[in-house]
Amino acid sequence: MTMAGALNAALADSLTADDSVVVYGEDVGALGGVFRVTDKLAAEFGPDRVWDSPLAESGIVGTAIGMAMAGMRPVVEMQFDAFSYPSFEQVVSHVAKMRNRTRGNVALPMVIRIPTAGAIGGVEHHSDSSEAYWAATPGLTVMQPATPQDAYTMLRQAIASPDPVIFMEPKSRYWMRGEVRREGSAHGAKVVREGTDVTLIAYGATVRTALAAAESGAAEGLSIEVIDLRTLSPFDDDTVAASVKKTSRAAVIHEAAQFGGYGAEVAARVSERCFYWLDAPVLRITGFDVPYPSPKLEEFYLPTAERVLAALDTWEW
Repeated sequence: MTMAGALNAALADSLTADDSVVVYGEDVGALGGVFRVTDKLAAEFGPDRVWDSPLAESGIVGTAIGMAMAGMRPVVEMQFDAFSYPSFEQVVSHVAKMRNRTRGNVALPMVIRIPTAGAIGGVEHHSDSSEAYWAATPGLTVMQPATPQDAYTMLRQAIASPDPVIFMEPKSRYWMRGEVRREGSAHGAKVVREGTDVTLIAYGATVRTALAAAESGAAEGLSIEVIDLRTLSPFDDDTVAASVKKTSRAAVIHEAAQFGGYGAEVAARVSERCFYWLDAPVLRITGFDVPYPSPKLEEFYLPTAERVLAALDTWEW
């Protein structure tokens, strides 16, 4: 399956398994979504379960809050990452805080799907990496799969969760293929390649970049361990720290700008927990501190395997 196909299967299986699940958002109905993730769902489940919303992200999330409070499980789509910003106040002030505000009496079992990141030739507002905003908001679980299998499993888990989930889908990986089993679980970070010299921490689209860097590094005698975080919040300190204590070096890769990016939190947590094991400062290989560039320039902005290896060469080995 492609990742888009795996997500489609997860939505279909969740709609079949639980009548309280509904799916809606911009163009998710007859069109099947911009990336066809909701393809044919409206025809199969009908307009009461899958429908097109107005072009109003704040309204999409606001109605989902009410539905979740009433016992439904809404799964809403923001279409593109930067399109989610009009809903920011709803998410931060209400979605994330409802359980705490009501002393645990009102849960919001809802999922906000956000296609994220670049490398698709998209113009401004279509290629943001906004994970740091959501991960910095207590009360939200933030997930970002890197493979078709994890896309299926993690979306099923997100929909079944009693609390709100921001589910970020790396849109440049929608067409990658992999075997998908309709079973199992995906909790916490995962070591996707063993290594002994350095721990390279990635998530979403950058996992494949990290694996490419590890493959190239192996040809030069460098053993890189690659970790796929999968869930950005809450953070899996145990898996990451165990790897760093083994390798004594760490780097994190993401597409978002470096200043204030998610990698800063990762670097801080690794430094706090593994200081006495570290042989060098924790590195960040990221996008640049500029707005996301035009399609003609994005190849120079995105972190690559070559940039990863060049960064690792800056250490005094």
